[in-house]
Amino acid sequence: MPVPLISESIRVRGLVQGVGFRPTVWRLACDCGLSGDVRNDGAGVLIRLQGQAESIEDFVARLAHECPPLARIDALERSVCGETFEPVPGFRILASDGGEVHTGIVADAATCAACREEILDPANRRFRYPFTNCTHCGPRLSIVNRIPYDRANTSMAAFPMCPACEREYSNPADRRFHAQPNACAACGPRVWLVDALGVSVPIDPAGDAIATASRLMRQGRILAIKGIGGFHLACDACNVDAVALLRWRKRRYRKPFALMARDLTVIDRYCRVDPHERTLLTSSAAPVVLLEATHASMLAADVAPGQATLGFMLPYSPLHHLLLETWDTPLVMTSGNLSDEPQCTANDDAARRLDGIADFYLLHDREIVNRVDDSVVRVMDEQPRLLRRARGYAPSPLVLPAGFGRAAPVLALGGELKNTLCLLKDGQAVLSQHLGDLEDARTADDYERTVDLYRQLFQHQPRVVAVDLHPDYRSTRYGQALAERDGLELIPVQHHFAHIASVLADCGHALDGGPVIGVALDGLGFGTDGTIWGGEFLLADYRGFQRVAHLAPTPMPGGARAILEPWRNSYAHLVTHVGWERFARDFGATELADYWRAKPLDLLGTMIARAVNAPPSSSCGRLFDAVAGVLGVCRESIAYEGQAAIELEVLASGADVSAQQGYPFAVNTQAEPWLLDPAPMWLALLTDL
Repeated sequence: MPVPLISESIRVRGLVQGVGFRPTVWRLACDCGLSGDVRNDGAGVLIRLQGQAESIEDFVARLAHECPPLARIDALERSVCGETFEPVPGFRILASDGGEVHTGIVADAATCAACREEILDPANRRFRYPFTNCTHCGPRLSIVNRIPYDRANTSMAAFPMCPACEREYSNPADRRFHAQPNACAACGPRVWLVDALGVSVPIDPAGDAIATASRLMRQGRILAIKGIGGFHLACDACNVDAVALLRWRKRRYRKPFALMARDLTVIDRYCRVDPHERTLLTSSAAPVVLLEATHASMLAADVAPGQATLGFMLPYSPLHHLLLETWDTPLVMTSGNLSDEPQCTANDDAARRLDGIADFYLLHDREIVNRVDDSVVRVMDEQPRLLRRARGYAPSPLVLPAGFGRAAPVLALGGELKNTLCLLKDGQAVLSQHLGDLEDARTADDYERTVDLYRQLFQHQPRVVAVDLHPDYRSTRYGQALAERDGLELIPVQHHFAHIASVLADCGHALDGGPVIGVALDGLGFGTDGTIWGGEFLLADYRGFQRVAHLAPTPMPGGARAILEPWRNSYAHLVTHVGWERFARDFGATELADYWRAKPLDLLGTMIARAVNAPPSSSCGRLFDAVAGVLGVCRESIAYEGQAAIELEVLASGADVSAQQGYPFAVNTQAEPWLLDPAPMWLALLTDL
């Protein structure tokens, strides 16, 4: 008696488009002897199957275990097929279906092992081709203009495929089936090398533009290299003169440079790398990973001055693999811009903005549609902590905890510094790549374009616009205008409350899970009382908060200048929490007291006493600056945000002390909210000087 056949429909939600998911479904269905079809649609992927029940169960089990490397299955819903399903023999991949988008563009992915082997194989037709990719790797977000994610809607539209690439693209058994950026030397983008005047550079005999660029860096030259999501400035990390010159030209005087190494063996010579860090470095995201330095002295001293860590990444594009093929030492690979400007993405823009910085330019003609910086990650307590979420991660959606599926669609526009925007819809949060500081006009223009792009890519129709509580932020003003234009609800959100809400979501705290005590310690944020907050203890859930305690406020003499000059915070803390007369009496013989004598303390004292250009702040960041200044760490000024706290951490991490030996704070429980008074800490610290 024949075994009866059943028909089943399987809806797959998650990151399942543009990642080789349908070819995997086709292969598994054929292996399991099933007929039916698979298609992309607005909700993800829809699979329809007919076959024996046991074969369908085998198919579902294998699909979960043999999911393509870039795919992520968030939900798999099974049901009986309707009567309209009449399968034909075999299994087919159907054209995409339209509809509302619940899936989206995936992140740019590092070169896979198969593509890396091809570019290093002299017998392969893609030998040394720097734009080799497949469904498992290559550019995604950086090249897309609009949905659907088809070649015609990317910057690869300018490069029609040759017959050989077309055959790969059309073959479900090929790993390049429907790989939209698919290309080869016969039909794809090309790379070339020019000098600072834009004149083509003669290519080395038996070499190419990439090999010539590599030789020039060995000679101490600085290269501007067009990558996947933007330009880098690169040089030999062991060449003292080249690194120092790059710092001077780029006006990045102290902030650490990122490094790129050929492989893990090279990184192991300079850093301690644990298994979690190795996994991150070799992942498809290929972020910059902050690693404990062990032999930093083998590098130029200016690579990461004052640091105990080095930021390393591995090559994540074929161009990078070819560039570092013969290097046993790292390259500096820092963003292609002047300090505090956005990264260059276009050839002509790089020629203008990097003039006087780069000696040579390694260029290509694939347009970078969307700027995507390198991601930065640090492993803490065996968990990856994203310090900058960009290439390799954005815009992959984050699944939110229970309860958010019924929340109204929200467009959250972020703050002024290190901006990122977010779309909330159907229980997911789509975070953009790191966009930068909106104080820069170029970044602000790019920000508004990215808002429009994300709303289009994810067909997002918000009912609510969330903005920072600070009324003068560009993002806040933009959100106000957008809400007024489109008739949307506008919700201002306090900065530190937003920090705590994001941690709740990251920890899987349900929407109705109740309040927690959240601690938010940072540089600054606009408070509900109009003052600057930054050392906050909030009783909070997702819907609101109560400020239950905070660091005792301290004036910031000079306002914004106090952020750049730690000594101002040191003086303000000592005047406010110790008293200047007591300091002069008990600690007047210290080196610190000698330092103060050259400063305009009478002026600062008057500013503090009269509350003129000395706004009060509960900022923990300014407390760190004040301690650093007292100890002589970055006392006079800082060259980048957070420098004093970072270099103070380096000293503290190397000290032979435990948390139980920390300096004391007093807690004023009579105040409302409670106040954490640093006066005991200051007296103990000054006594130890």
